[in-house]
Amino acid sequence: MDLKWIVLVPLLPLLGAALNLFLGRRLPKAVVGTVACGAVLASFGVAVTSFLSLQAMPAAQRQVVVHLFDWIDSGTLHVPFDFLVDPLSVLMILVVTGVGFLIHVYSTSYMEHDEGFARYFTYLNLFTFAMLVLILGASFLTLFVGWEGVGLCSYLLIGFWYEKKSATDAGKKAFIVNRIGDFGFALGMLLIFWTFGSLNFTHVFSAAQHFMPGDPAITAICLLLFIGATGKSAQLPLYVWLPDAMEGPTPVSALIHAATMVTAGVYMVARCHVLYSLSPAAMATVAVVGGATALFAATVGLVQNDIKRVLAYSTVSQLGYMFLALGVGAFSAGIFHVMTHAFFKALLFLGSGSVIHALSGEQDIRKMGALKGPLRKTYITFLIGTLALAGIVPFAGFFSKDEILWNAFNANKALWVLGVLAAFCTAFYMFRLVFLTFFGESRLTHEAKHHLHESPNRMLVPLYILALLSIVGGWIGLPLMPGGNPFTHWLEPVFGPETVPAGEAAGHGLEMGLMALSLGVALIGIYTAWMFYRKNPRLPIKLGNSMKDTYNTLLHKYYVDEIYGAAIVHPFFALSRGLWNFFDVKVVDGVVNGVGRFVRGAGGKIRGLQSGYVGGYALAMVLGLVVVISLYFIR
Repeated sequence: MDLKWIVLVPLLPLLGAALNLFLGRRLPKAVVGTVACGAVLASFGVAVTSFLSLQAMPAAQRQVVVHLFDWIDSGTLHVPFDFLVDPLSVLMILVVTGVGFLIHVYSTSYMEHDEGFARYFTYLNLFTFAMLVLILGASFLTLFVGWEGVGLCSYLLIGFWYEKKSATDAGKKAFIVNRIGDFGFALGMLLIFWTFGSLNFTHVFSAAQHFMPGDPAITAICLLLFIGATGKSAQLPLYVWLPDAMEGPTPVSALIHAATMVTAGVYMVARCHVLYSLSPAAMATVAVVGGATALFAATVGLVQNDIKRVLAYSTVSQLGYMFLALGVGAFSAGIFHVMTHAFFKALLFLGSGSVIHALSGEQDIRKMGALKGPLRKTYITFLIGTLALAGIVPFAGFFSKDEILWNAFNANKALWVLGVLAAFCTAFYMFRLVFLTFFGESRLTHEAKHHLHESPNRMLVPLYILALLSIVGGWIGLPLMPGGNPFTHWLEPVFGPETVPAGEAAGHGLEMGLMALSLGVALIGIYTAWMFYRKNPRLPIKLGNSMKDTYNTLLHKYYVDEIYGAAIVHPFFALSRGLWNFFDVKVVDGVVNGVGRFVRGAGGKIRGLQSGYVGGYALAMVLGLVVVISLYFIR
């Protein structure tokens, strides 16, 4: 296939969004859903053919720039609107369109009775379009268009149920926090243009190779871009918007957490690997922030009781793993985890949606239990996703997470320890979630019991497909394979050979031992969860009472939101109220109202001349005549 047809990949979802925007309210819901799903499916088909075309090329030629049109040409700034087709971008569009299509199909049933059905699918298609533009853009400015597009769509979708104040607040929070990160990204772009005279990837990355490692300009660029990544991919300290994003419909959570938006920061850092490889300080920053976020979010997930918030903190933690990989130079390992995570995290969110759907909106796992029988199909698929996330052989998450830990071990033992501790917490909180939701005694309300039912096939079939991908998706990156890792080989035209020690160089025995250790840590986490929530359910209560301060700290998410509220939000509110009371009311309103009062007063005085009495007019004429005659004789 001619790779120029790659333009259809983002264009088709945009067309679907436009059709549903203008015609959706007048069309049956079945047609609206078909248009939205068909657009993404067709986009996936074009992505597959693009992958096959790229695979047929020699490895050295798998980087094609498709010129669409000249966008900006002003002075020395020339920015064509081009798409970059290479192994990294093709892999990402396959994940976005493939997983995105399954989420669209699931949504046709989940949102079937919602009054905003057409609006929902308009936003969903638009979200997919923006993410695809972000991935395919061949310049920082084109990437930034998609970057801002997914930020806008996340605001629209998180606050989709705008009748709820909590939903609108969550949408605003996501939008504002991301603007903080985007400000850093914008400054990074300005510094890139100042340094290289261009925003095109090809020119910037080629010119960057002439800079010495540790160059201050390169380091500043990388750190500014990473500020944007911490916002978009929910890393410390800008992660606070992502848990609140659960206020949107559950399929939206799946799309944001699995296929779009939160992976944008990971993709951007990986795309800029040439720049980051020249800055040891920036690489160390990425690795430390990633490792710290992975453990931080995992500990918060230990005690959360909302089924979607547990998964939300899990996403923050897994994104930390991805940045940990990028920070130690294992770029293909980070992207590998992006792919596998998309499979099992979409599965888990859609599975949680199936549970919520069955319980008529209930999300508190303390009010669930014994759902294994009534929701058997949902339970089996959810368990598969949990095993993949926990890193159990042979599920997908084991291979991608193990590769990250292996590379972290070779780079920095302290970072490896952070990753291992986070792996224990992950296995514990995910099986806590499984045991409280599907096992034990039923704690359902009477209404939930009455409503309890398995999800329809339009929701179950995407779960089956994602469960299968969660089982086999990691096999493409099996460690210690003869000839090396196929996934890494596919990305070599982008990243080049990995600079971290390979298994053959460091010894197969050590790598196998670390694999066994990480698996053992995960199994210990599962066993601990079983001891707490199956064998001795009173143990968590006793432990919580004996460690009340620690428990409350974790339950309140280390009070980060409260700290931000006290240090930033409330002072800004106070400042805004002060400016309103003084500047708005006294200065702006004072000037406007003062002009109004002056004109009104002057009009009141002049109005006396228009009394309607003839005698008054005659007197005024006589007085005027006297004044004129007097002036004449005086002159």
